[in-house]
Amino acid sequence: MANPKINIRVKGFGTMSAELYPDKAPKTVENFLKLANENFFDGLIFHRVIPGFMIQGGGYDETMAGKETPSIAGEFKANGFAANDLRHTRGVLSMARTSDPNSASSQFFVMHEDAPHLDGQYAGFGQLTDGYDVLDAIASVKTGNYGWYMQDVPCTAVVIETIEVAE
Repeated sequence: MANPKINIRVKGFGTMSAELYPDKAPKTVENFLKLANENFFDGLIFHRVIPGFMIQGGGYDETMAGKETPSIAGEFKANGFAANDLRHTRGVLSMARTSDPNSASSQFFVMHEDAPHLDGQYAGFGQLTDGYDVLDAIASVKTGNYGWYMQDVPCTAVVIETIEVAE
């Protein structure tokens, strides 16, 4: 069975395409595809952009209002899930979470550069197959602080138009 493919269309930037790996993180991929098929991500933003590290989105809209969905178990080695050996290299998609290993829900990040310290600590679940130019363009936007509690927020919203399941 072929791995699912997705397209992340970002307003004014273009499209990043990725392949997802249910063999590495089955519940994570299932949850992500469910949210994409429900148009959950439409209009949300990449709210955290750190060049040389990653871009993170899937939890806030342009007004910085949070959008919530139930949490799932973290499918990564440090959380007892040995099957996920995906390394956090450039272009890998992974799930964001709090200090609670089972707090991932809809927020995900795309690695701009390699970050081996994340290996086994976060649920990697996919890899870009195209659109690295879009990733680089997003990673180069000007950022600042949003209030006292959120840093690295793009000064101009980087909006996810949609995430479509290609297969």
